[in-house]
Amino acid sequence: MGDRSYGIDPNTISFLGKELKETIETGVQIAVVIGGGNIFRGVEATAHGIDRASADYMGMLATTINALALQNVLEKLGVPTRVQSAIDMRELAEPYIRRKAVRHLEKGRLVIFAAGTGNPYFTTDTAAALRAMEINAQVILKGTKVDGVYSADPMKDPKAKKYDRISYLEVIKRGLKVMDSTAITLCMDNHMPIVVFNLRGKGHIKGLVRGKKIGTIIEGDGKGD
Repeated sequence: MGDRSYGIDPNTISFLGKELKETIETGVQIAVVIGGGNIFRGVEATAHGIDRASADYMGMLATTINALALQNVLEKLGVPTRVQSAIDMRELAEPYIRRKAVRHLEKGRLVIFAAGTGNPYFTTDTAAALRAMEINAQVILKGTKVDGVYSADPMKDPKAKKYDRISYLEVIKRGLKVMDSTAITLCMDNHMPIVVFNLRGKGHIKGLVRGKKIGTIIEGDGKGD
C-alpha cells in the first residue's frame, strides 16, 4: 500500500521485489506469506455487518491479488517464483502442497504462500507460523511499519520502549499487538523465533539473514529457555 490509503503502490512493491532479489542471491531459501489488508480487511468488514467467514474468504482472495503482483515484479527482476494458494484456483496459482513447496525452495525458487490457511477465523500471522513449521523454516521475519516491538504504540506514545529481545510469554502477557495469540503460541510450542523489523528499511531483509541485529527478536519463554 505504501503511503496510499488503499491498493497496491508500484514503488513499494518494486522496492520489496529488489530487497527479496538481493537476499535470495545470497543463497538462502525464502518463502513469503503475504497479507491483503491493503485491499480488504476481514475484521473491519465484520464490524460493518459482513459475515465473519465470508469476510475472511474475501480477505484470502485479496492476499492472492498481492501474491500475483509480487510474483510479477520478482519475475521481471529474474527471480524464479511460484505462488501456492491454500484455496484451489489453478488458473492463477498452484495448490499448496508442502512437499512441492519444499522442492521449489531447494531448487532456488522463491515461494509465495497465498490465501492464508484456507480457513476463516485464522489470520495471516497464523498462516505464516503454520507454513514456517511445515517447511522447516529457521526463522519468521515479520515486516511491519515500525522497527521492532515496543511497550506501546510508538506512533501514539513517544515514551514507548523498544525491546531488542522479548519472550513469547511476555508478548502474550503484555498484550503486545505483534502477532495474534494463536500465531505466537504456535511459534512458542515449536521454538520458532520471530524477528519483527521495519520492512521499509533498505537492506534489512538481507542484513537479517546475514545475522545483523535489526528489529526485535521474539524467542524463549522467559524462563531461561
